[in-house]
Amino acid sequence: MVFSASGTLSESASKALLRGYGVPIADEREVGDADAAARAAERIGLPVVAKLCGDSIAHKTERGLVRLNLNTIEAVRTATDELLAAARADDGPVSVLVAPMVQGRRELITGVVRDRQFGASVMLGVGGVLAEALADVVFRPAPLDRVTAAEMISDLTTQKLLGDFRGEKAVDRERLIDVLVGLGRLADERPEVASVDVNPLIIRSDGLPVAVDALVELSEVREAPAETRCRPSEEQFRALFEPRAVLVTGASTHPGKFGFVSLHNILAGGYAGGVFGTNLQSETVLGVRTVADIADLPDGVIDLVFVCTPASANPELLRACAAKGIKAAFLTSAGYGEAGESGRRNERELVALADELGMLLAGPNGQGVVSTPVSLCAQIVAPYPPAGRIGVASQSGNFVSSFMNYARATGVGISRAVSAGNAAAVTVADYLDFYADDPSTSVGLAYVEGITDGRALMSRLASVAARKPLVLVKGGATAGGAKAAASHTGALAADDKVFDGFCRAAGITRAVSVEEAFEAAATFATQPLPTGPNVVVLTTAGGWGVVTSDALSRDGRLKILDLPPALTAMIDTKLPPRWSKGNPVDCAGGETRDTIPEVLEMIATHHDVHAVIYLGIGIQSNQARLMREGGFHPDHGLDRIVAYHERQDQRFAEAADELSRRTGKPILTATELAIADPSNPGPATVRATGRLCYPSGERAVRALGHLYRVTEFRSRRVKT
Repeated sequence: MVFSASGTLSESASKALLRGYGVPIADEREVGDADAAARAAERIGLPVVAKLCGDSIAHKTERGLVRLNLNTIEAVRTATDELLAAARADDGPVSVLVAPMVQGRRELITGVVRDRQFGASVMLGVGGVLAEALADVVFRPAPLDRVTAAEMISDLTTQKLLGDFRGEKAVDRERLIDVLVGLGRLADERPEVASVDVNPLIIRSDGLPVAVDALVELSEVREAPAETRCRPSEEQFRALFEPRAVLVTGASTHPGKFGFVSLHNILAGGYAGGVFGTNLQSETVLGVRTVADIADLPDGVIDLVFVCTPASANPELLRACAAKGIKAAFLTSAGYGEAGESGRRNERELVALADELGMLLAGPNGQGVVSTPVSLCAQIVAPYPPAGRIGVASQSGNFVSSFMNYARATGVGISRAVSAGNAAAVTVADYLDFYADDPSTSVGLAYVEGITDGRALMSRLASVAARKPLVLVKGGATAGGAKAAASHTGALAADDKVFDGFCRAAGITRAVSVEEAFEAAATFATQPLPTGPNVVVLTTAGGWGVVTSDALSRDGRLKILDLPPALTAMIDTKLPPRWSKGNPVDCAGGETRDTIPEVLEMIATHHDVHAVIYLGIGIQSNQARLMREGGFHPDHGLDRIVAYHERQDQRFAEAADELSRRTGKPILTATELAIADPSNPGPATVRATGRLCYPSGERAVRALGHLYRVTEFRSRRVKT
């Protein structure tokens, strides 16, 4: 839907509409003079509130059009006369609303906002006059079920307001869920409603919510045209990611040109399929004998063409490739949609041509495609990552390189990676959809920006996340987010918060940085999902454990497990009396040869433990390094102790890996040596086992939190 503002309902009419959708409204009367106001106050019971009401009146408080705590009938009469006298000519017809003075120490805000990109969302947050200042708000797409509404309430940061508070009962969550579900139904059934603003929704002392102010904005409705674009077929994607042979057009002998670099990278990556090239002079480039004319290439052999020729040559080139049976084309060529209206026109014509030819068109203006299952590195940039199970798709080629650099640094590899470029025909969502059914990929990782149809995008991505974990990082803001001038709800509906709500509703893991996104994806690719929230921290030094426990407390969903007495007794047999006797399990320097593997096994095999974070690997090898470099090695027995220390850290890493596989529980290993000294046998062995070694306990907690949220999401959806 596309909406344009066309007016507001009065507070009275707004509340009448909302009452029909289950929003609890205080008993109130709309009157036209002081006598009627006095009679209304007598029926309602003092004290009351009086407000000036009209279709053109939005923010009453800012204009002084609200009178509170009217304790006498005379005060009601006086307030009514003053309010009517304060009406302006541009307010239109006005009346006075007389309502009970609802008491409550807590105020929430809820409503509906219809974003131009993402459509209708329901909002919940901390309300009152500080609503916009605090901005503790969450969004979910409308309509929503009761499970999603409950998640919204749990996602508010200010949870203490929702429990027993200053002598008042905890918020009746079921009644609040009713309100949120009702608003979602209203948004779905009444497309002419552009926004709803219920502020405040007062929580009475008995915990029940009551709406004391409400505003509904209306808009003109126009249906958006349905998407008609065809998506690539399985055969076309296989031609892109697992081609029998690759053709590089514009192959060059000049090492600074794309036609040289791309051919070099394909050959250097170890691609075992056929490699062909075109060159106007039919030169031999890096041992590949090129041809001047595509017509001279064999029929039905080549699946993928990697295009390094100018935009003007590409239509004829694609026709010639299609005649040879080529099913996929990756275009590095620039000068299309990013180059103005003429470029956009040429891009549309190229997409239409590719559709006519039955060819997948990746790009244009892209950096390349990587597919480690077939050792394909068809790109105009470095690096080539290690093989793994992360599938990358990005609207920015630079971030594809970033993710692959992280893969090389951590050892957690990539299955497929593609720079979508202008994504003229094949979008990031298309690639992720392919990864969701790709047996070589276990998690999708994407960077998106410049969203033009948020609702359609999130629908596609929700389908992906339902099949495999999906990690998303977003740059920039959507075009034209909802900013309803008369609505607090609209003012709070920052594009990013709306987008975040859609991600949470779809079970998509959203990261705030490229670094966090890769670590989350690497964790999904190398660790099992926890079956519950209980975490035990095993540490060789107290401070690391304290900081990691702080991070667990901040997470809000993961729990620092109180050690069961039986587990404490077992650990007592392996550690000296000075150990921490709690969680974190601080070994207090009491480790012997087998302490870490034995205690780790006791913890990981206990049925109450769902995940373990192990801190301190690499300490012994760090001392061994100093001994190697200290000038006394290998004498004085240093050769033996150095070897022993290094073997110990290797054993610890291997024990953590084996235990995780045997128990099916995530065991995350963290040390700053992962980046300070990657060659240290501790983190090096973690990488060798295929796991990610986290640079800190806090980052391990953050990654584990992403895993557990997917567990929670799937568990709730199964129950419903």
